[in-house]
Amino acid sequence: MDILLFIAIILLASILQTGTGFGFSIVATPFLLLLFDARDAIQINLLLSLVISLAMYRKVRTDIDRGVMKRFIMGSFIGLPLGIIVFLLVDIPKLKLVIGIVILLLTVLLLLKLRMKQSTNRDVAIGGLSGSLTTSIGMPGPPLLLYFSGADTAKETLRGTTLVYYLFIYSFSLLIQIVFAGTSTTVWKSSLFALPLVWLGLYAGEYLFLKVNQAGFRIFMYVILFFTGIYLLVSS
Repeated sequence: MDILLFIAIILLASILQTGTGFGFSIVATPFLLLLFDARDAIQINLLLSLVISLAMYRKVRTDIDRGVMKRFIMGSFIGLPLGIIVFLLVDIPKLKLVIGIVILLLTVLLLLKLRMKQSTNRDVAIGGLSGSLTTSIGMPGPPLLLYFSGADTAKETLRGTTLVYYLFIYSFSLLIQIVFAGTSTTVWKSSLFALPLVWLGLYAGEYLFLKVNQAGFRIFMYVILFFTGIYLLVSS
């Protein structure tokens, strides 16, 4: 049953990540924590998300908002070390509780038509928050998703910018995790086993992206945000 659950988790998460530019960590991390300890679950998530971003780079490189992506990266230089400090020192269940409440509140505001303008300072701040969540709980996506949703960003730009930003954030987060928290053979064996599932998800996710319009894409985002917020509350 554990193997079947692992297969289902990786396949679904890969499809969402490829089709939307986010979703792998949001879907995979909660369920991987049922099968692995926190460190191994986060590192498997980081490794496989990095593989997807590498595989998708050539396809999405023309859709990237490079200015926004660079500012995200600038902010993440501050967030990444803060996140690993949180992972090592802070009570993670309490952190999940706070993040879950914030995500649910902001999602409700988005449903009530809250909109925000993008700015340089906000880009950097969102990058910092995303970086800190990556090294602390392995979830860089929620801040980006909330920000882009509030700014009515086109689905192509959202997917391209986030996927290429993940190339940076996942590489550094994985390195920081290994240096400060260590790693295990379980992480690498499980990730190797999952690679064929990831490649299958790449093809299915691309089909999903072509079939879903902007309105449907927005519904996907809200569903995933609600799922993330509720999971974080329950798991805390």
